Amino acid sequence: MKRFPFAMLLFCAAIFFVSCNNSSDNAEKTTEAKTDSPATKTEPVPVNTVVTTPTNMVSVTHKVKDFAKWLPMYEAHDSMKLANGLHNYVVSRGYTDSNTLMVALKADDIAKAKKFMSDPALKKAMQQSGVTGTPMVSFMTAVWQDTATLPAGTLRSRTMFSVKDWDAWFKSFQEGKQERMDNGIVDRVIGHDADDNKKVILITAVTDTAKAFAYYKSDALKKRRAAGGVIGEPQRFLFTIAKRY
Repeated sequence: MKRFPFAMLLFCAAIFFVSCNNSSDNAEKTTEAKTDSPATKTEPVPVNTVVTTPTNMVSVTHKVKDFAKWLPMYEAHDSMKLANGLHNYVVSRGYTDSNTLMVALKADDIAKAKKFMSDPALKKAMQQSGVTGTPMVSFMTAVWQDTATLPAGTLRSRTMFSVKDWDAWFKSFQEGKQERMDNGIVDRVIGHDADDNKKVILITAVTDTAKAFAYYKSDALKKRRAAGGVIGEPQRFLFTIAKRY
């Protein structure tokens, strides 16, 4: 009678020990299962780089004697530009002549910008900075822009031409987007003269110079222009961005 309770005690202890081990094992397995489960992946949200809000812009194309001397003098007159509602945007250098520059600025008010551009004080400041010849000034309303960052040194093209009708041309131009991309040309800015939407100003990036230069001379582009109602031969200026603000 005395040995029986002791045996029973040993039996209960064994059951308790095994039960505790099983619980511990199950807890570890549950923890491992939770640890090994793949983390939920969050897909990156696509960034929209296209701007369709109309933007007033001014571009000034001119030659300089020395770019390195011109740039700091240009920037020294920032307060003069800001006082007239002009904001530095980009400074570009010509592809075939690096001393031919195209300066682009954003404008708060086109009328005020026009007045400033005809100011004798500005003409004097430009001459002092080494500008030669008569600058070509364009006042533009950009209606579409792609602000995606491109590799430094990417070649760009500014093309200026007249069309019979802006809406008809714009529709035809959009239809030719894939054709341009297939020929190494990517749209960057689409706009028109601030006072006349039949005078188109177009900025594109050139991602493949061989294809793009061949396309410029192709019958396919001539047909595309004719379909869009382009008048005459477009004026093209090739450039690279030297500084972005």
